[in-house]
Parts: sequence; C-alpha cells; structure tokens
Amino acid sequence: MFRGSIVALITPMHQDGRIDDASLQRLVDFHVDAGTTAIVAVGTTGESATLDEAEHCEVIRRTLDLAAGRIPIIAGTGANSTREAITLTRCAKDAGAQAALLVTPYYNKPTQEGLYLHYKAVAEAVEIPQILYNVPGRTACDMLPETVARLAPLDNIVGIKEASGDLTRVARLRAACGEGFGLFSGDDATGCEFMLLGGDGVISVTANLAPRQMREMCDAALAGDRERADAINRRLDALHRDLFVQSNPIPVKWAAAELGLCPPGIRLPLTWLSEEHHARVRAAMEHAGVL
Repeated sequence: MFRGSIVALITPMHQDGRIDDASLQRLVDFHVDAGTTAIVAVGTTGESATLDEAEHCEVIRRTLDLAAGRIPIIAGTGANSTREAITLTRCAKDAGAQAALLVTPYYNKPTQEGLYLHYKAVAEAVEIPQILYNVPGRTACDMLPETVARLAPLDNIVGIKEASGDLTRVARLRAACGEGFGLFSGDDATGCEFMLLGGDGVISVTANLAPRQMREMCDAALAGDRERADAINRRLDALHRDLFVQSNPIPVKWAAAELGLCPPGIRLPLTWLSEEHHARVRAAMEHAGVL
C-alpha cells in the first residue's frame, strides 16, 4: 500500500504555539514537489503529545484538504488509552485518511497480551488500514515480532513502523508476517540498510529537510542498488544523527525554520533548540546539501 520515502511531518506553529496553516500548505507542497511518497500527519514528529484531541483531528483534516489527493496521508492516531486511540482513528477515517499509524501505548507499559488486545480493539472498531508503530526508546514498551505476527492476519492491520533500530527484526518480521505486510523503518540512521534487507520504506524525520535526497536513496535501496543507496545515504548520515541531538522534533523544527519552511514555534514542554547545537545541526544540513 505504501512504499519508499514517507515523511513524519512536523506540525508548523507560530511562536505562541498556534498552528500555522500557511506553513502547513508550504510543507505539503514541498513534499509533493520533491516526490515524497506519503505524509504522516500528527505523529511523534508532529507533536501529537502536545495537541489536544480537537486540534489533532483538525490537523489531520487540514493536511488532507491541502494535499487534495496529490499525496497519500497517513494519520497518526496512537494513544496510551485504547478508547482515545479509537476516537482519533475514527477522526482519521472520517477525514478521508488513507491509513492510520498507531504508536504503542506509552507510559503505562502494557504486556504483550495488552498490546495485542489494544491493537485488535482498534482494528475491529475502525475500518481503515492501520500501521503499527514500535518505538521502545520513547514509549518504554517494546512490541515483539511474535506479537506483530499475531496481529498481522487482521485484515486492516497492513504494516509496522519498526523504530527499535534492531535490523535483525526485518527478516523475523518478514518471515512471520508475509510479503504483503508493510515493513517500514522508523529509524533514519538504519533505514537504508533496513530496506536493503527487505523492508518497504522509511517513515523519516530527515525527509522534512531533504525530501528529494531521501526519495532517491529509498528508490535505490528498494531497487537493490546498494552502491547508489549508500552513496546518497552518506550525505544524509549527519542529519540522521544530529536531528536527535535533543529530543525530536526540537532539532528538525529549528532546521525547518532555518530553511524558511515554518516559523520558530514549538510547544512546551518541548523547547527551541539550544544554541550550543546550532552549528552542529547547520553543518549536517550543509553536508546534506539542503543549506
């Protein structure tokens, strides 16, 4: 259903924290023009944790309106409450999103059985394609490949964003879930290798700044052209690393503002990138050829 370079889009904000609709239009156009294959709206990078439910649904709707069918939109609808995840996923379906991306419930640390029942409940409640999202470094919860394999047979669970950074999981997930199940890296640093090992794409932070380069790297990796994929990825390596010098999306929002893509706005408890990191992130942007 989805393949290649998928951007985990930032949610542009004014300095007072209001969502900036004009910049959202600019960002959507930027990715359409660059050949990004899909947009994730209101995921982790889109500050889902600081938007209230009404804002969350509105940003999904606005992103779909602004995309106007030119690029698929995957709506971030995960929550640590199953009821809230169902509500947000219904918003995404009603707005016309092509799929929903649901992060593992964070903070409350469910068991593997709890994860299975959580995702099963959302899948049964809302008829929209759903992508699981495992990012244990942020959620304190690691969904094991065995649990993913239990969920894969459900008709509308179509893939997983695997952000553990453990490349051994590519083969394990492919063997357990089959060729039709989408495997997407959620870790830019290992995304190229993830695809060369048989993954289907990357849901990327780096693509916010270097969408064309990410598209070219993904195309090469998916074609099995290791030499070209690695050559492009070497230009992006510093961005993959340095966009995490502070918590995502702090560095990427600063960098996007430097490129004139959005104003310098972010919501507490997140803060603007510390000055001590400016030169490092700017150098990574220069190395990637985006500045």
